[in-house]
Amino acid sequence: MINRSPSSIARLAAALATAPIVLSPMLTTSAYALIVFDPTNYGQNVLQAARALEQITNQITSLQNEAQMLINQARNLASLPFSSLQQLQQSVQKTQQLLSEAQNIAFDVQQIDQAFQTTYGSAALSDSDQELIAGARERWQNTVDGLQDAMRVQAGVVGNIDTNRTQMSALIGQSQGATGALQAAQAGNQLLGLQAQQLADLTAVVAANGRAQALQSAEQAAAAEQGREQRRRFLTPGAGYQPGNARMFQNGD
Repeated sequence: MINRSPSSIARLAAALATAPIVLSPMLTTSAYALIVFDPTNYGQNVLQAARALEQITNQITSLQNEAQMLINQARNLASLPFSSLQQLQQSVQKTQQLLSEAQNIAFDVQQIDQAFQTTYGSAALSDSDQELIAGARERWQNTVDGLQDAMRVQAGVVGNIDTNRTQMSALIGQSQGATGALQAAQAGNQLLGLQAQQLADLTAVVAANGRAQALQSAEQAAAAEQGREQRRRFLTPGAGYQPGNARMFQNGD
């Protein structure tokens, strides 16, 4: 059996008496440190976060659509990096130069009117036989030159065919590979320009052939008029054929 002194018993009683006072603040602090979970508040927070995320997603999608729209507009406004204008102009200029080199009676209204009043007009009664022959030869030469000019124009147009084929292939390739509406439209316009150039060549050929045929017909008409004048002179009494003695062999043969 343990004997305790009165002083030790007093100290133990004092310690027990003060123990609740020391532990009380510790228990109170732990109770205030607990986290309280509110399901309603948590659900509202999650819903707000989802809505905010949805708005951000919609904004990102809208920005992407606007960026794509700008890209499409840039493609539609992009110019075609190809032009056949220079080649087409050169072809037209070459054909036009051949027409301008027409010999004698060119494609000029005043010159044509003057030629039909003189060279292709009615045979003058005062013209000599030599003058009639010279006029007929001039008209024949005009016809030959007109036929030559027509063939030169035809040769020039045939020479343009290979250039036109190359340009047409390039333009069709550009049209099929166009990245936007503007490039497609420009390629289509250049194809129309090529077609216009081909029509110009066709017009030049028709004009040159028509000129040659007109000169030939005019020569025939003038020759018929000159033939009538020469026949009239031949049949006119005193100025036509005069009979005379013809010697077949020389004397002594």
